[in-house]
Amino acid sequence: MRKRQQHLTTNVEQFKQKLLLWSQQYNEVVWLDSNNHNKTFSNYDAILAVDALTSIQTSYNGAFEALKEYQSITKDWIFGYLTYDLKNDVEVLKSENDDGLEFSELCFFQPKKIILIKGDQIEFHYLPMIDDELETDLNQIRSTDILKKDIPSGELKIKLKIHKDAYFDKVATLLEHIHRGDIYEANFCQEFYVENAWINPYETYQNLNDISKPPFATFLKINDKYLLSASPERYLKKEGNTIISQPIKGTAKRSKNADEDEQLKLNLSKDQKERSENIMIVDLVRNDLSHTASKGSVEVIELCKVYSFPQVHQMMSTITSKIKDEIHPVDVIRSTFPMGSMTGAPKISAMNIIEKLEETKRGLYSGAVGYFTPTNDFDFNVVIRSILYNRTKQYVSFSVGGAITAKSDPLKEYEECLIKAKAMREVLEN
Repeated sequence: MRKRQQHLTTNVEQFKQKLLLWSQQYNEVVWLDSNNHNKTFSNYDAILAVDALTSIQTSYNGAFEALKEYQSITKDWIFGYLTYDLKNDVEVLKSENDDGLEFSELCFFQPKKIILIKGDQIEFHYLPMIDDELETDLNQIRSTDILKKDIPSGELKIKLKIHKDAYFDKVATLLEHIHRGDIYEANFCQEFYVENAWINPYETYQNLNDISKPPFATFLKINDKYLLSASPERYLKKEGNTIISQPIKGTAKRSKNADEDEQLKLNLSKDQKERSENIMIVDLVRNDLSHTASKGSVEVIELCKVYSFPQVHQMMSTITSKIKDEIHPVDVIRSTFPMGSMTGAPKISAMNIIEKLEETKRGLYSGAVGYFTPTNDFDFNVVIRSILYNRTKQYVSFSVGGAITAKSDPLKEYEECLIKAKAMREVLEN
């Protein structure tokens, strides 16, 4: 049993900054911040987990079974990630593209220290063998200096794995597949990358979060590998016997002019191409959830609703289901993975085709980060709008993608990718 202790703070935002800066001393860090969004399905405003007591890192082969065993034996909070390439454990698929980042394909750890934030309440959950460190840690966090060091990142020359003309050619190939009936939607992604790069992960994350203020922001550190994420999207949440999925499909830029911005939002809500993309993925998610759902329990509770974020407007839907007590939480994830918003439909055909056309192994991009609780609940985001960093290789990467359908205009799809890339590029180029 973990030792629990509650504290109050008068300045939550300042405490959060100090907490994340204090956490940098550890080799294993997962920070999840809702930025005060999405109250309907949120249990906490922010969570920090640090310092592994036990952990699991695996390749894709047998990964979900290994996670199932680890989660069942640990019976505690565990935090970690699932890479997109775990698709190869679910189906007979391959990932043979270039991988400059070299993240393990699955990684989870049981943290010694967990700090939960809800409103002005700070709750510490420490394992018994280190509970005497709690007061010392609290004092250290409160006294942490959050003045920015402004350490320069140097000249970062961002390169593209797929240049504009090649992008158009690849989208044309996808459209041929769609017109032939092989698929009716594919999420096609491209990588932007920097070699010989040095960045400050903490400051880079803070700058990205300040620009985007998303509901599923994540700072993840596993030794020399980092994820700095401004994700707006939830993949999957389990709360008791209820499963919640909230796929995003449909993006429009923001405007500083209030009237124009409202018109852009309205245009997105009525855009037939964007709505059809979203509805296709809703159908896919409904089908995925039905594999573990009690009969007749899959329900669309929100369809094509537009939400606004500092950088973009997004179209989101919410689908829920009920599961029986005997269904293992990892089986719910396995039966829906990878998330439909990042693959296409039909799912297996789409994943086969995009593997051949993309130039980069997706890895953690379009995977998920989150946690399991001791009571078998879980919550995972979708890793998009994210910067990934291998400090040892000095390799920085961010990827963006878009849904290609029969109605897609290659130029508009390319421009949508640039809109999605804007925040990451701004942060890296200062």
